Amino acid sequence: MPLVVPGINNTSGGSSQDEWANKLMGKTVTEGSSDVNSFAKQDLPKTHRIVKPGDAMTMDHNPDRLNVHVDENGTVHNVNYG
Repeated sequence: MPLVVPGINNTSGGSSQDEWANKLMGKTVTEGSSDVNSFAKQDLPKTHRIVKPGDAMTMDHNPDRLNVHVDENGTVHNVNYG
């Protein structure tokens, strides 16, 4: 099994965690199009989940899944793979 270090690499061949953090931090995720204050959900990796405060999450680890953590206002405050 390959070594997966959170924030350093992922097995999807896509953008790293840091790249996604730079794209998403401080923005809201919307159903529409991307702009200065928002990011379109359709532009996220195929395997992703939006995590809101209080949401239950499965404990399975999927190194290809991007987790997008948002606050009560829907603003992204953290991203990680898993």
